[in-house]
Amino acid sequence: MLHADLPAAGFDQPFALLRGCHARIERMDALLLRSIDHVHAHGADAQAQQAAAQVMRYFDLAAPLHHEDEERHVFPVLRSPSDPATADALVRLEAEHRALAALWTTLRVWLQQAQAADAQPADAPIASAAQRFSAVHAAHIALENSHIFPAAQARMNAAQLAAMGQDMADRRGVRWPAA
Repeated sequence: MLHADLPAAGFDQPFALLRGCHARIERMDALLLRSIDHVHAHGADAQAQQAAAQVMRYFDLAAPLHHEDEERHVFPVLRSPSDPATADALVRLEAEHRALAALWTTLRVWLQQAQAADAQPADAPIASAAQRFSAVHAAHIALENSHIFPAAQARMNAAQLAAMGQDMADRRGVRWPAA
């Protein structure tokens, strides 16, 4: 089946929410890759159309907000001239955000065609872009989950975490805490 849904953590646990986004990114990457195979085998049928819509919705809306969450709240906490390795990792992660956005622009065109039932099987450049998109995400997520998120969370106090969660909710138009 070509779908991928996961429940989200609450804004009272912003790092759990970010990790949940990572899990959804991995699932959406897998759905993108399966969609390419599916269109090759079955054409842009109803399943392919639904999968394309789901992937586009996630990477058009949620993923940019996720990257902004990291750049607004996580990365600044870790910037320190006394930790050049982490500083280098942050530069790499920010560059990957830009590279992922560029790859997404290419992939989105093909997905729009799939959603409109007008896609041809992905050509080599699209298939390669999808593989690269997924691979960059995998390395990016591994670094953030294993090093960046734990280090940032350890440096943040309860008030900072609450402000982070509130900002994340506000930028998504979510009333939080719920009344």
